[in-house]
Amino acid sequence: MRFCTVINCMDGRVQLPVIQFLQKRFHAEYVDSITEAGPNKILAGGKNSAAVESILSRLQISVEKHHTLGIAVVGHHDCAGNPTHKEAQIEHIEKAVHFLKNKFSSLEIIGLWVGSDWAVKELLLL
Repeated sequence: MRFCTVINCMDGRVQLPVIQFLQKRFHAEYVDSITEAGPNKILAGGKNSAAVESILSRLQISVEKHHTLGIAVVGHHDCAGNPTHKEAQIEHIEKAVHFLKNKFSSLEIIGLWVGSDWAVKELLLL
């Protein structure tokens, strides 16, 4: 069995497109899902330590027990948990990816943007 992991918004509109994208991207049968309202902002800001720790503890389970192949952080259009413009959300995604790379350096960690058409795009991050 091959797993990858997504840290995604809880918004139901983004779930299926992201799962389908990640199954192809990581050649994975299963996608472990960690959901929060605006997780890119939570991980980028680090101000809500309880939420960050909750995400990290769930991610650790996916890494240790399912041997996840890669991790994706998602931001999306019309997010109620991170109600800001696309550019700010992409900056949050980039900061979140860098934060996670410091914790899980052996894994591929990518950022995804889901636009108003609900299409998933992988971001080219620095």
